[in-house]
Amino acid sequence: MAQVSKDTTIGELLNVYPEAAPILMEIGMHCLGCPSAQGESLAEAAMVHGIDSDVLVEKINASMAAAGK
Repeated sequence: MAQVSKDTTIGELLNVYPEAAPILMEIGMHCLGCPSAQGESLAEAAMVHGIDSDVLVEKINASMAAAGK
């Protein structure tokens, strides 16, 4: 996975880039292993936690790029 999008699920993201967990926890997503969280898209997670999904996706993609993923 070269980049994530707002449609990428939390489960997909963590499978390919587990290093994203601290970024998600930073926005208040402390239940990353919950079945409902695993199927939630980044857009849905951002909405629930009151942040801009574009900013979240940008942050994750920047982290992945810095890590060479």
